[in-house]
Amino acid sequence: MKRARVVLALALGVGFAARAGAAQQPVDRVAIRFSAPELGGARSARYITERQLAFEARLEALADPERPRDAPEAYRRQHVRAAIERHVTEVLLASARLEPAPSPAELREHQRRTRQYLEARAGSAEALAAAAAAEGLGPAELQRWLMRVARASLYLERMVAPLVAPTNAELTLLYRSGAHPFKELALPEARPLLRRWVTARRLAQALGSYYQSARTRVSVSRAESTAPPHRAPSAVTRRAP
Repeated sequence: MKRARVVLALALGVGFAARAGAAQQPVDRVAIRFSAPELGGARSARYITERQLAFEARLEALADPERPRDAPEAYRRQHVRAAIERHVTEVLLASARLEPAPSPAELREHQRRTRQYLEARAGSAEALAAAAAAEGLGPAELQRWLMRVARASLYLERMVAPLVAPTNAELTLLYRSGAHPFKELALPEARPLLRRWVTARRLAQALGSYYQSARTRVSVSRAESTAPPHRAPSAVTRRAP
């Protein structure tokens, strides 16, 4: 935990409030401030707290195919940067209007599928839970995070997925190439899994492209050292590293 905190501090260029020998730290300080016109401008700035950012950086590291599994640190600077970009993009997408509005049943089903995707991205359900536990995220915080990710991915699926969905011919060529994780299955069984796998990868690319196009109107900055602490909504108390 301590090594991971040092990496996050270096990536942000700021220090953390934890004091050596402190028994408990009941507050979560703001790490990143961002705003955009569609979010209400500078007067309605949004924030990413240290614990949120550390958790999301852990997930970026777990999903990084080039990161050694025996790496001594939980994440690196590039994972912190990727986590900030993903968080900002998801907030922008989650705030976008959907017509027609999704029904409660549709949202619940999408949250279920989103959680499965996130667990697969982390490597397993256990890995996702371990990342949350390492940063002291409670069930309520995890649920809010999941709802934001699900709402953002629902927007992408409605607005972008029809444009990136692979054709049957593409899936057949991909299956024959062997460049996928479903080589043990016959084509009829692998086809629906391949379709979801390809679509998810293309949607992830669309997420990155959306952020790049939004950069000119989004303001992202490190929180000032004098920024007030942000109390975790779930009132989780975490031990100082």
